[in-house]
Amino acid sequence: MSATSTVDPNATSVTSATVEATMPHLRLLNQLFLQSVSCQVITGFFAWAALIITAHHIFLHLTNYNVKNEQKWIIRLLFIVPIYSFDSWLSLLFFNNDYYYVYFNAVRDCFEAFVIYCFLSLCYEYLGGEGNIMAEIRGKSIEHSYMYFTCCLAGRGYTIGFLRFCKQATLQFCIIKPLMAILILILEAFGKYHDGDFSPNGGYLYIMLINNVSITLALYGLFLFYFATKNMLKPYNPVIKFLTIKSVIFLTFWQGVLLALLEKIGVIEAYEGPHVLSAGTVAAGWQNFIICIEMFFASIALRLAFPHTVYLNPSRPTTQRVVTMQSISNNLKETMNPKDIMHDAIHNFHPNYQQYTQYSPQNYEPIDSSKSPPKV
Repeated sequence: MSATSTVDPNATSVTSATVEATMPHLRLLNQLFLQSVSCQVITGFFAWAALIITAHHIFLHLTNYNVKNEQKWIIRLLFIVPIYSFDSWLSLLFFNNDYYYVYFNAVRDCFEAFVIYCFLSLCYEYLGGEGNIMAEIRGKSIEHSYMYFTCCLAGRGYTIGFLRFCKQATLQFCIIKPLMAILILILEAFGKYHDGDFSPNGGYLYIMLINNVSITLALYGLFLFYFATKNMLKPYNPVIKFLTIKSVIFLTFWQGVLLALLEKIGVIEAYEGPHVLSAGTVAAGWQNFIICIEMFFASIALRLAFPHTVYLNPSRPTTQRVVTMQSISNNLKETMNPKDIMHDAIHNFHPNYQQYTQYSPQNYEPIDSSKSPPKV
């Protein structure tokens, strides 16, 4: 004996019609929000608040620029907030154009690579430079760790080649990421790049894979360096600083991947209104909207992770400190001077320097582990 069930075709058609009528309406509301004045006001508030908080933070470091070798890297790191927030906000202001966001994203991508290198360089300065670090780790063996993926390296001794690899791993990301950003602009001009398009005939899939490999290698180099020097770095709270920087970079990266997947499965679709926008543009719009809000919280987190108070000169009370705008301007120019970065890149990649240890002219004595420097 078999049971049969009947379905009312009229009810089914009504339900389908209702869903089809409702979903486009919801998508329309979502997509129009990114073009609305409300969206621009909300993102503008968070973006400008983040910019003001960070600008004041940078100003405090510049007026107390007493440890230049460290503070120049901190200031360079802090620029991630104004660049990310203002860039994303401007992208939303020009959201009605289907391609402008690509140019804004290219600027953001280039600085993203620079941030990881800045953080590693800051850790070098905390420990007194390459010479001091080698004096501490030379002769020691790499320990076995599944967490830091040193299984294949266990038992090998720390050499200058180890430090070279850590720096090269981060520097290659500073090269690959901008090159990929330029390639995106070229492919976009020829119609071969669309965000979220995983087709093998387009450039998005390959660029995403290359960027993934490059950033993974950069972070692996950073992990290896921390694994080798974690006891020396402990007084400087490196984990808090690293997690703050990493969360900013990884949140934006994986948000982009998630939005691309939502576009791929049809949750985010193209908008056909007065200004026709592709699904990739809509996804990028939501990415920029989220980044503007995140940067506000990032500016607060970075202020706590990299306080200026540890660089105050105790011999000069705050009430007696006079800092001219000229000195602040000179300090900022020194921070923005890329000469040290170019020198470091040459030193780490040129074959003639592979076996040479670089000593800091100011700090070249081995670190005394028994002394606890002030926490930064």
